[in-house]
Amino acid sequence: MKPLGTGDPVRLGPYRLLGVLGEGGMGKVYVGQDGAGALAAVKVLRPELAHDTDLAQRFVREAQAARAVRSKGIAAVLGAHTEGARPWIATEFLAGLTLDQVVDRYGPLAEPALRALAVSLTRTLAYIHAAGFIHRDLKPPNIVLTSDGPHVIDFGIARPEHGLTLTTTGQIPVTPGYGAPEQILGQRVAPPADVFSLGAVLVYAATGRRAFEGGHVAALQYEVVHGQPQLGDMSLQLQALITPCLAKDPAARPLPAQIMKAMAAPKGADRVWRRGKVADAIKERETDAHRLTTLITAQLAGGAPTVTRRRLLTGLSAAGVVVAAGGGATSWWLGTRDGATPRTKTSDPFDIPPAVRAPVEPLDQDKSGTGGPATLWSLTDVADVYSPVLLPVRDVIVFGSASGGIGAYDVRDGKHRWSALSLTAKAGYLSLSDRLVVGTDNQGVLRTFVPSTGEPKWTCPAAEAATLLAADAEAVYVLTKEGTLRCVGRSDARVRWTVTLPADFRKDVTTPGAIGEGRLVMGASNGSVLAVRTSDGRAAWCQTQLDSDNILVCPAVYGDAVYFNGKTLEARRLSDGAAIWSAKASDGTHPGWGRPAVYVDAVYATKGSYLKCLDKRDASDLWTPERTGSYAWPMTTADKGHVMLAAHGVWAFDFGFSDSDSMVVKTARAADGEKKWFYDLPKFDYGRLATVGNRVFVMHDSSVAALSTF
Repeated sequence: MKPLGTGDPVRLGPYRLLGVLGEGGMGKVYVGQDGAGALAAVKVLRPELAHDTDLAQRFVREAQAARAVRSKGIAAVLGAHTEGARPWIATEFLAGLTLDQVVDRYGPLAEPALRALAVSLTRTLAYIHAAGFIHRDLKPPNIVLTSDGPHVIDFGIARPEHGLTLTTTGQIPVTPGYGAPEQILGQRVAPPADVFSLGAVLVYAATGRRAFEGGHVAALQYEVVHGQPQLGDMSLQLQALITPCLAKDPAARPLPAQIMKAMAAPKGADRVWRRGKVADAIKERETDAHRLTTLITAQLAGGAPTVTRRRLLTGLSAAGVVVAAGGGATSWWLGTRDGATPRTKTSDPFDIPPAVRAPVEPLDQDKSGTGGPATLWSLTDVADVYSPVLLPVRDVIVFGSASGGIGAYDVRDGKHRWSALSLTAKAGYLSLSDRLVVGTDNQGVLRTFVPSTGEPKWTCPAAEAATLLAADAEAVYVLTKEGTLRCVGRSDARVRWTVTLPADFRKDVTTPGAIGEGRLVMGASNGSVLAVRTSDGRAAWCQTQLDSDNILVCPAVYGDAVYFNGKTLEARRLSDGAAIWSAKASDGTHPGWGRPAVYVDAVYATKGSYLKCLDKRDASDLWTPERTGSYAWPMTTADKGHVMLAAHGVWAFDFGFSDSDSMVVKTARAADGEKKWFYDLPKFDYGRLATVGNRVFVMHDSSVAALSTF
């Protein structure tokens, strides 16, 4: 996001332009706002190119194609002016995640979600084809997941069925690895070309890897025309459904109606964009976009304080907003690969690079029969034994260093990437949308770093931070040395508010806090739970003096609810603390519940010496060790009894059976609690677990190891 510059228009049609979303050799894409306050993506052809017949025709075709298709799976064209010296197209502004962002951040889709995605995309393609067009550039960056499902964007190279693929200059406007063989060969294309692209997209969504790979573009295109798709560890059933879409002969590919019938998804499979982690991230972005839109509208009406352009643009960027059908996703438009705007070196501390891709490790099927995960790499005597957290951020794992400060290590091989010796590890460190790591030094100054490189970015001396609690898309929340709660904005590094916590609460606050839906929830060692409004720090609700029996209360937020442990496991509404359900630790033989982990439909937590899996809606048992023949999970001091999901398994610490001087990392199958792997470790006093990209990271005292997952 960049502010308007010299020569940029301030208004096009009904749209007041607010900033530049992307630019390249062919034109620019602006964020605009109409008189009603609605945001739009406004794509503009450069004036000097407006008289280029080929480009002008392609620009007109894009508007015609997007307007011709009547489907909720298409980003709507809101307005267009395709004549004159400054042609423009305005499309709806979608706040969501592109498919490649979802796979990068959360891993490949499970089969039910994949089927739902396939049905939705196929239905949209059918509408496109019924309108007489072929999209010709279906790929993960051109698929946006929003709260109401997937949207296909960017009709920059869409053409009627009778058009040839080759341009007059001989260029092939197709994304390598996703375009059909006939597109690469410059032959006449028809709707089956989009079916081929759909197959390639589904392989990526199911495995996290492209169906075709090559060392350079020519090799990749050769594989598409002559090679066989790489389907990874995809199930045989899915392979049988997707492989026909990738047939070299267009006539051999299935019709959309056949795909939708074969891919019929189970009821509720589309919850990947309505419920769960992906849905939460989408909702967060939609909320941020709505908040900014409302703020700007109020400002223009004179009813709100002035919003600086930096705050506006940085806020939109931090929200991860995706601009549909005009966000510069096609390379012909912005003149760069996958629409990425070239970055230039700058000293601006708020010029934050996008998050990098998270490398994904293949799942381990334990074919050797060892009964345990493989050690991918291990490091000894590198970690501060009291590191408050193992923090995976895409391609690095961050933790407190034995030599002081924090360090970042490559998730693939454990190689040291960078260190920030000035930070105080015990005060905590957080990920800011996977684009920055934030921590504090011993003077209370907040300091931020680019995760992959360690490049320093903005600082905030006024934070006076003693402990980092949580962060959202807007701000970082800290406890100060004086015991007050303080909010520091991410867009300008300025203190937004400071409040004093209740005296009987602030000295017992445990970390980390949990955040969502405009609420910051903090637990305390005395059993209390306090929720404050992130807008101003005022108390929203408080649950005091739970019967915690000295169990550290650790909240976890998922969707519009918060879950926390104690003598009872509680689920409460985030907005006002209203009880949803409460699960007791039974008859007093169990000391209480450990820190909960919440995923999609289930809550996992240790109850005394056992791991339990509860239905997130009503706390009914989904499975228990007693019923499944699994094993005991004693609640230890390691990681506060925390359990974690990675790939298809639940992971936790346990005492060893045969040797009192050993510890064990245990795993169970998440679906039913079936016992899976054991991983023996020397006995330790303090440990942590984390996961990213099908890897599990285990910290035990000063050692860190990366393990495979199943």
